Amino acid sequence: MTGIRGGLINQEVNGSEQAVLLRKLEDKTAVIGVIGLGYVGLPLAVEKAKAGYQVIGFDIQSHKIELVNRGHNYIGDVVDEDLRSIIEQGRLQATADYRFLSEVDAVAICVPTPLDIYQQPDTSYVESSAREVARFLHPGMLVVLESTTYPGTTEELIRPILEETGLRCGVDFFLAYSPERVDPGNKTYNTKNTPKVIGGVTEACSLVARTLYQQVLNGEVHVVSSPAVAEMEKIYENTFRHINIALANEMAILCSRMSINVWEVIEAAKSKPYGFMAFYPGPGLGGHCIPVDPFYLTWKAREYGYHTRLIELAGEINGGMPEFVVQKIAHILNGEAKALRGSIVHLLGVAYKKDIDDYRESPVLKMITLLEEQGATVRISDTHIPEFKHRGIRYVCEAVTGQRLSEADVVVITTDHTGFDYELIARTGRSLLDTRNAMKDVDKSERYYLL
Repeated sequence: MTGIRGGLINQEVNGSEQAVLLRKLEDKTAVIGVIGLGYVGLPLAVEKAKAGYQVIGFDIQSHKIELVNRGHNYIGDVVDEDLRSIIEQGRLQATADYRFLSEVDAVAICVPTPLDIYQQPDTSYVESSAREVARFLHPGMLVVLESTTYPGTTEELIRPILEETGLRCGVDFFLAYSPERVDPGNKTYNTKNTPKVIGGVTEACSLVARTLYQQVLNGEVHVVSSPAVAEMEKIYENTFRHINIALANEMAILCSRMSINVWEVIEAAKSKPYGFMAFYPGPGLGGHCIPVDPFYLTWKAREYGYHTRLIELAGEINGGMPEFVVQKIAHILNGEAKALRGSIVHLLGVAYKKDIDDYRESPVLKMITLLEEQGATVRISDTHIPEFKHRGIRYVCEAVTGQRLSEADVVVITTDHTGFDYELIARTGRSLLDTRNAMKDVDKSERYYLL
């Protein structure tokens, strides 16, 4: 990779740093950096390159760098042709060499923020990225944190690291938080058209960040008063879903005991034109956001002497759904005078939601562990994931055939991929547990059970 400008930026001497950067952003001469080329970073880098900016993507994983520079896409929400086109045009280059941050006018940090084994935020990736940026921070540079995190991260963690350089936030460089809003598999909303929230440390920071995203995105750019508001807003979004899904799951558990179809209940409730938003039960929560993000807030709340009871209770309910599904499987087998131990359980889907290849935090992984611990033979099929690793073990997903389905003692629909042949699944006549109501429009046998 060669230098885009052949070395360090020569700063213009006339005009304020803000005015110079605004002009570069508006005339598309600014060079944009994106740290982290995963589910958030790569789509963002592609959109910025498509908007006309020169983009440098940074990642520590060599295989991602190689794939990007060859124009080979590995993220479902990126259009293959878009990536190939901007690579061929020289608009996007990927590297592991952070020295190229010296050539960047604006950089977005899009790295993972997982929980550790104690359910506490692990900000090590964010901190290490900030320190890399600080090594090459220069006057007139914009830094935007996009990783989901607890309120206060931008000003309490990122800002002090950057100001150790002697440069002043809001004067010499600009800092903002703008939460990613990625919904893998969503055919309507994507990086380009989803409204964007921005909270700058100062008004100047907000103005610069807003200008950048207005040049790149079609969605509305909503500016809030501080990074903490933007950080809390993101947590609130996912906590809202977390709690309402927990309510749907608790209703499913109760309706199961009362022999009531929870899906019919929800459809009836949807007929009300106001005051109700439908959420649906399932085998548990998956993905990087909803199972994880609310616990950033529960952790931060302890600093203020507050216990987030509702959030943690919702976590207990959602986290217990894989066990509930396994109990349902055992109950079905018991009705056929079979034990879970020695039975073949065929799981249809390991992805955490339909029509994607992402199995991060998938509840199906926990189900696999529980089933195998109790002596069941687990077979897995997924139309989007050919193989995956869990607990260090490589699992190969099988094709869904009538013979394989007929060999199972119980078939469980764990992900409602549209690629599954539900007519075929119904015709096998095997005991079938549907955790997604995927068979609602298919004729079913008497051995069909809903979550």
